[in-house]
Amino acid sequence: MDIPRIPDIATLHARYRNGTLTPTRVVEALLDRIAAYPDKAVWISLRDRADLLAEAARLEAAGPSPDQPLWGIPFAVKDNIDLAGLPTTAACPEFAFTPTQDATVVARLRAAGGIPLGKTNLDQFATGLNGTRSPYGAPRCVFDPDYVSGGSSSGSAVAVGAGLVPFALGTDTAGSGRVPAAFNNVVGVKPSKGLLPLTGVLPACQSLDCVSVLAATVADADLVRRVAQGLDAADPFSREPADKPITGLRFGVLAGADREFFGDTESEALYDAALARLVALGGTAVPIDYAPFQDCAQLLYGGPWVAERLAAVEGFAASHADSMDPTVRAIILGAKGITAVDAFRGQYRLVELARRTAATWAAVDVLLLPTAPTIYRVDDMLADPVRLNGNLGRYTNFVNLLDLAAVAVPAGFRADGLPFGVTLVGPAMADGDLALLADRLHRAGGFGIGADRTAPIPGGPPPSGPREGDITVLAVGAHLAGLPLNWQLTGVGARLLGVVRTAPDYRFYALAGTVPPKPGLVRDPGFQGPGIEGELWSLPADAFGRFVAAIPSPLGIGKVRLFDGREVSGFLCESAALDGATEITHLGGWRRYLAGKG
Repeated sequence: MDIPRIPDIATLHARYRNGTLTPTRVVEALLDRIAAYPDKAVWISLRDRADLLAEAARLEAAGPSPDQPLWGIPFAVKDNIDLAGLPTTAACPEFAFTPTQDATVVARLRAAGGIPLGKTNLDQFATGLNGTRSPYGAPRCVFDPDYVSGGSSSGSAVAVGAGLVPFALGTDTAGSGRVPAAFNNVVGVKPSKGLLPLTGVLPACQSLDCVSVLAATVADADLVRRVAQGLDAADPFSREPADKPITGLRFGVLAGADREFFGDTESEALYDAALARLVALGGTAVPIDYAPFQDCAQLLYGGPWVAERLAAVEGFAASHADSMDPTVRAIILGAKGITAVDAFRGQYRLVELARRTAATWAAVDVLLLPTAPTIYRVDDMLADPVRLNGNLGRYTNFVNLLDLAAVAVPAGFRADGLPFGVTLVGPAMADGDLALLADRLHRAGGFGIGADRTAPIPGGPPPSGPREGDITVLAVGAHLAGLPLNWQLTGVGARLLGVVRTAPDYRFYALAGTVPPKPGLVRDPGFQGPGIEGELWSLPADAFGRFVAAIPSPLGIGKVRLFDGREVSGFLCESAALDGATEITHLGGWRRYLAGKG
């Protein structure tokens, strides 16, 4: 069986389990695709084919493991992130060096079973949102080679959108993991600052940088984020995840005066359609004052933070300025006139603007913004590189300055076939719930995956939701996909609808003496926890009774409230079973508990 045109983690793992694919076959096929792909600017370097096949064969020999959630999954690495044995160029050949160790995030993904294929192109020194600032060429939009792919994580986004890898690592300071996602019809997860360590990542602005994840689905990108996240002693900016819950669906939207699409009326209409979809999913649209966010966005390149880009490569820029892309050089060396006084004034201004945005966050739970207001031709971008690039960052530049999390998802196509995307923005450490919302919004659109506009989004039903007459059930433990009792759902024809999270007033326990191991979910009114991650499954009504009858004590089915206010049937536990149980609420889900045990 051939691999999908746009491969995803869930589908590859399903085919690994049923024996129709192997990691070796997938690696071979993807390397062949890469060789045949006409845009030769996507990759800067690839690992040796024999080494990759040997790595895949070693994984096959050892077999899949619960502590390797990325077992056999190939991926790409943006070339400002270290991959041992391949040069790190940052799209500047004269800067190149060959690391002997993987960046922390790459090492964690490899330990989880991932297979890095090579290094992808980028706007030089991660300075740009358009993908044209590289001596290795300008990767092009997967839908039209006359248009930019977005940057700076250009090669990573095209690699996913073209079906060359299931996921790719990028970085995101000003929108570099979100804008290229929008321009190639894929998902871009920009985690909270510090969640994914920066050890082994050449910084653009070290205090603001994030490693980003580009993938076919939100579920895939969020899985990668969870595998790679966590403190790193070598990175003083790294942070532990906190799983801040999002407890409502009030979403902030651009009011008329704040809307700017630079004449692209079709993209504006697609933005309105995305707002309507989120309302249909139960959200409440709240117009916001975007002015303080826009003022904050202008600080990134119009304020002292540009000096942090010089700090990252100051020695190289002093001795090799002629080796740099002219636009990148002008931006980075333009920081020489910035003083310490300017830096402090910039900090004061940022604090003032953050205070002004607090009124917005008191009224909304998330923001829903265009990822980019429009898309440009490569020739136009090269002719006017600074102004047009600035236009692309209008709705992205503020996010890291204000310490927010963001997930970009596809949101439709213009009449000329070019894509548009929107971004959900939420508070720091709300990454998990933000992903759950983004997943629902992505599935509601039905815009395909990457270059395949007709592909269904894997892991769930069409946007219409459960089949007519089906009953929806929340699984939180051994019935999750791939776990020991999941067959009891799939055996009666159940379909996975997606990943969700409960409301915050639930506690979670690892029960004692259960075989296979099972958790217990108990509601505790007034308790404010992280909420518990689970999966929604759609069961045929005539099978629901048989399924419930087979559930052993102390578990049963009752009504469970989700974080977005919906109430569904789900697994609950008798309180008497908690004697001898271990509370694991803080972990936020059964998979994380199992991963810790492994």
